[in-house]
Amino acid sequence: MRILGIETTCDETAAAVLEDGRRLLSSEVYSQIELHQRYNGVVPELASRAHAEKIAAVIHTALSYPGSPYERGNASHENRPVDAVAFARGPGLPGALLVGKVAAHAVAEMYGVPLIGVNHLEGHIFACELSSEGKDNPLSYPLVALTVSGGHTELWLMRGPGRYKILGKTRDDAAGEAFDKIAKLLGLGYPGGPLIEKYAKEGNPHAVEFPRPFMPGTWEFSFSGLKTSVSYYLRDAKTINNADICASFQAAVVDTLVSKTIKAALQFGVRHIAVGGGVSANSALRETLTEKARKRGLSVRFVEKKFCTDNGAMIALAGYKKLIEPACRDLSVKIDPCLKVRSWRAD
Repeated sequence: MRILGIETTCDETAAAVLEDGRRLLSSEVYSQIELHQRYNGVVPELASRAHAEKIAAVIHTALSYPGSPYERGNASHENRPVDAVAFARGPGLPGALLVGKVAAHAVAEMYGVPLIGVNHLEGHIFACELSSEGKDNPLSYPLVALTVSGGHTELWLMRGPGRYKILGKTRDDAAGEAFDKIAKLLGLGYPGGPLIEKYAKEGNPHAVEFPRPFMPGTWEFSFSGLKTSVSYYLRDAKTINNADICASFQAAVVDTLVSKTIKAALQFGVRHIAVGGGVSANSALRETLTEKARKRGLSVRFVEKKFCTDNGAMIALAGYKKLIEPACRDLSVKIDPCLKVRSWRAD
């Protein structure tokens, strides 16, 4: 079964073809980073326009995988390059989501195949199963999942595909958003995550004791206060050392994410943790969570770094899960900028 996955939730125009939920036949990503760098953040209207300009070429490249009937020029209803089309219907920027839906609908109609709307956040966690070598790499359930990106920071209890209990999410800034804002305050540029990580490697994580927003008694997150604390420090400090500030800020975010994730796993009696989203590429987060989880007898699965940021492969895999897993069946293809992960009633 070959599924075309289309991702246009924010600032990456992406498409990929995944075979049997495992073998990646193609993957194409057009990044809008250069477009948005001058504004130090994503401009929704510019993002939507860029998606509209690039989506056809991105899909064309994805469908042209080796041996594809599309590549040979004889694709048709009877000789299909894909068996289904999946697209991210939310959460995300409204205009960007609409571009993805229209493109996905066109391809599905062209070849007479099912159209599947999937949740972008599920894609980030299922991406833990993606392997560059095409290996069978299933997640072990039950598990605690941490989705941590520029727009989202959420903690879930997962009993299996489609069987979730949402434990908590951010009340304000997502972790990735906080990285971007601190990078902007320091004049480092955009996107902030990789830049802060780079500076942090040369700094002292104990140089500045920024607060840890643990939100006692909840599984929720809040990073706006931490951002404000950094802002006040920069206002009052006589000397500024970017490396030390980046290292100290990163340590505060990592400590918060790691602490809550491990506590959730222990409280709910699960032995496995899965982490996805763009911030999951952060080396400090990977090293700290892996080490602390190991000491508590927990296993951790991170998404391969090449699949951490938004991509079509994770959307194709989420679409595949919807086709084969009864608990994942949700036939809606309506875009929803505020789409939430639905909690499983049996929990």
